[in-house]
Amino acid sequence: MSALTLKNVTYNYKNAAKPAVSGVDCTFEAGKLYAIVGPSGSGKSTLLSMLAGLDLPTDGEVNFSGDNLAALDLDRYRRESISIIFQAFHLFPLLTVMENVCYPMELCGVLPKDAKPRAAKLLESVGITKEQMKRFPSKLSGGEQQRVAIARALATGAKLLLADEPTGNLDVANTDNIMGILSRLAHDEGYCVIVVTHDLEVAEIADIVFGMKDGTLQRK
Repeated sequence: MSALTLKNVTYNYKNAAKPAVSGVDCTFEAGKLYAIVGPSGSGKSTLLSMLAGLDLPTDGEVNFSGDNLAALDLDRYRRESISIIFQAFHLFPLLTVMENVCYPMELCGVLPKDAKPRAAKLLESVGITKEQMKRFPSKLSGGEQQRVAIARALATGAKLLLADEPTGNLDVANTDNIMGILSRLAHDEGYCVIVVTHDLEVAEIADIVFGMKDGTLQRK
């Protein structure tokens, strides 16, 4: 089953000489891990922004489960249907690890007493201990913080994960750990995982790799 389908997607920035994204057609399916690679300025960030519903195409359509994003409540789409994992983690520094993961669930109306056990289960699934759940993010390593960020991304139940350079700040061992988690989520739990990366070794782990250059997307 497809999660996202792009039909002739083009995006033009105002006064730009050429489109940032040009005529992209592709499908992203549940149960697969994708990688999008390309140099800076190739259009990866603009494409990711449209997949996340932060921007809409100038021309063409981005469809989620058959529905054009342009016709959906984008706030609800971003809140319930899609989650983003960032290179810089973006954890709340004044909330504990547990509170960070509970936060998106509570935004969706889950009561704190129900959010906490689910958050604990998610954190345990990515290798965070009960003692670490009580800490503030600054007391964790970079790899541990990224695992917390993944648990937080899973907290809403969204099955579409966008990962923007998720291993960019990590060493080789932690990169392997994070990519192993993302691969398991795709293959064992049916997530659609889309990773934007400069790291060709990270891309090699993906089921399907797309290359982006000058706004166009081609399967490798």
